[in-house]
Amino acid sequence: MTEARDVGVVIVAGGSSTRTGGRELKQFRWVAGKPVLLHSLQAFMARPDVVGVVVVLPRDYVADPPPWIFQCDVDRLMIAPGGATRSESVWNGLEDLPDAADVVLVHDAARPLVDNSTIDRVVAEVRAGRSAIAALPVVDTLKEVAEDGSIVRTVEREKLWRAQTPQGFSRETIVTAHRRAREQRLSATDDAALCERLGIPVVVVRGSERTLKITDDDDFARAEALFRVSE
Repeated sequence: MTEARDVGVVIVAGGSSTRTGGRELKQFRWVAGKPVLLHSLQAFMARPDVVGVVVVLPRDYVADPPPWIFQCDVDRLMIAPGGATRSESVWNGLEDLPDAADVVLVHDAARPLVDNSTIDRVVAEVRAGRSAIAALPVVDTLKEVAEDGSIVRTVEREKLWRAQTPQGFSRETIVTAHRRAREQRLSATDDAALCERLGIPVVVVRGSERTLKITDDDDFARAEALFRVSE
């Protein structure tokens, strides 16, 4: 059987990287032999079910992207401009997806260790008619803390999960969620939250501890170490 090529991917790489040191954007910095963004781009491009990948870059880089970004199947590559918020950036990416993309995955470029098994689980849920996100259950004890550093209460962790990416949706679902958010001038830190506001069910699938999000300089060292360890 030939696998359907109907998965479209939006890789969000439009951030300004204000929490990492130096002048270079974190999505362009190198880790484990290549730029952070290129790891994710090539991971999705390697999948036979992916019909196209839209990379959302800061506006200043859209007309002249770094040359290494073309180390992939350029026929399936589109570049879109980032917006003022993450939600705006995702919307710009959605507009450039090819018509054949019935399944849509949204992925943060700052998670370069995304693996095929996690992607498979998300795609399987979308094909079964459910929106889904990769996530991990919280294992640490959580404390709510006041501004002065004092503990307010202990938060029950049994039903809490840490959201990761990719997050997957039918094209109709994610476009509707973003269109409604734009009409109501709403934004969110992830796409599942926009669906939740519309009452659209979203399920979690098991993510991976390897899929850390690179946020600050220390995370580059952690990512480098994880790349050296086979799954």
